[in-house]
Amino acid sequence: MLPNWWRSNIFMIDKLVASNVMKHGMKHYSIGRASQFVFVTLVTGTGIGLSVSLVASLFVAGLHFLTDHRQSMGGIFSNLQFAGGSLVPMLWLIGAAFLLWGVRRLFGITRWHGPADSIFAAHRLDNEIDVKAGIGSTIAAFIAMGGGASVGQYGPLVHFGATIGSYIRQVFGNKVIGIDVFIGCGVAAAIAAGFHAPIAGIVFAHEAVLRHFSFRALTPIAISSITSVWFATAIFGGDPLFALDAAATDLLQMVPILLASGLLFGVIAMLFMLALFKSAAIAAKTGLPPLVLTLIAAVICGGVAIFVPEILGSGIAEINVIFGGGYALGFLFLLFVLKLLATSLCIGFGLFGGVFSPAAMIGAAAGGFISKFMAAVGFVTVPHLLPVAGFAAVTAAVVGAPISVVLVVFELTQSYEFAVAAMLAAVIATFFTSLVFGHSFFDEQLLRRGIDLSRGRSDLELQKQPISTVLNYDFVFVVPESKIKDAIKKLVKAGASEGYCIGDDKKFVGKFSLQSLLAAPQRAPLKAHLMTEPVLLNHDASIAQAMEVASHFVGETIPVINHENGQIAGVVSEGDIFGAYLTTQSRVRDLEHN
Repeated sequence: MLPNWWRSNIFMIDKLVASNVMKHGMKHYSIGRASQFVFVTLVTGTGIGLSVSLVASLFVAGLHFLTDHRQSMGGIFSNLQFAGGSLVPMLWLIGAAFLLWGVRRLFGITRWHGPADSIFAAHRLDNEIDVKAGIGSTIAAFIAMGGGASVGQYGPLVHFGATIGSYIRQVFGNKVIGIDVFIGCGVAAAIAAGFHAPIAGIVFAHEAVLRHFSFRALTPIAISSITSVWFATAIFGGDPLFALDAAATDLLQMVPILLASGLLFGVIAMLFMLALFKSAAIAAKTGLPPLVLTLIAAVICGGVAIFVPEILGSGIAEINVIFGGGYALGFLFLLFVLKLLATSLCIGFGLFGGVFSPAAMIGAAAGGFISKFMAAVGFVTVPHLLPVAGFAAVTAAVVGAPISVVLVVFELTQSYEFAVAAMLAAVIATFFTSLVFGHSFFDEQLLRRGIDLSRGRSDLELQKQPISTVLNYDFVFVVPESKIKDAIKKLVKAGASEGYCIGDDKKFVGKFSLQSLLAAPQRAPLKAHLMTEPVLLNHDASIAQAMEVASHFVGETIPVINHENGQIAGVVSEGDIFGAYLTTQSRVRDLEHN
């Protein structure tokens, strides 16, 4: 029990808070309610951070284990040597293809789920992520990467984090914190654990997934991200992914080069994204079953890896070599081209994985090539700068998160100068791709599924809400055999200016207005004086479609017709439609600003 004087003080503070709300119209909580909310926030952020951190760390550690064994097998089995290389990677990829077929069958997955699905879920007010598909896709990505597929690990981890966040909310039924915040916590924890970059994880969740900022979202996401890094470092160690032992000086002279290269990196990012979609289109056009497609990708990538094994995996080791100035000029160009084609083939043909790491390697290889080419023709450049700029620029343009990627560079390199250079190239590349291609690879994925995130949460919600949610069944109607005087009498009695002519089985015959009927003979048949082309709505229309129709409508109500059988389902007024719009706007405003 609290002392009486303490309880008295708490009571007085609560009264002051309530008085402030009444005076200024502000949305405040009482002390008790605020304490409860803070406790829920702490538990949510910590719980998701620990859960995602554990799985993400095990995911990465497992990939290291499989990669080491795959590479060691290449030297052990001498009978599998071929043309100076080894057939071992091809065999691993073929094995991964069969395992992926098994995962599809076990989880009943028709398509793999990734960050695009996380972003879409975060933009809906009542959408839960498909947990079964999310876990199955994460397992599939682990298998593909363990087999050596030229794909990344961070996209699948991001979606897994979002899936865990959504699942935790479903299990505990937490309604205090929105579903988007749970998703953001999982995403931030995954990025933070993967890169050991907590600030980048926080910003990525807001910039790339939630795309709004509020203190209610920031607090649990920050807790989740920092907890994730703390746990991953304490249990699995905190060695940085990328090693860069260099200092950037004399950046001023590099500004023109960074500006020009930023545009070039934007072109490269666009080519990479186009190749990803083109590969998927070719795979769909073949009509081959998923197992055959993944086997084709496995054989081709395995065949190329005999001669250039550096194209396999996420490319993190290769990025470190490039940052250290390794690889010759010609090989950097070859690596850039082959990595782009190999990743496009793997993802398009079903060897599932992410695009973050491959984009980073493509950008680093392109930056390394540009740097060495300029040095070869006599230009003086800052060592390591263009590979880092390419790493950031191509990745930022592909994932649509320039600030997050620059923070990854800053947290990994601990270099302010490199972060500034990366920012300059990244914003130019992202700006270019946003103009000629789209906001990101994930946004384009959703757009090709008919989901346009650029129109905002309100539009997505209004597109999802069917017109049946605002139908009105109280309207004036008469049968086709009625006279004009009968219709007028019903309209006057109901105080309405419009009515409907309905036949057998609720078949819609037409619409009439009081104004037109008053000018017609009272005993004339009603059917001869119906509106010829009234404004109609289909029964499966959305609120968003109804708003477009209502913007050109003048009248009392709009009939909603089932075009399959011609029956009238009900009517809606402009007030009904715009009331639903305002309700949705209010919900979205509460989500994004509270």
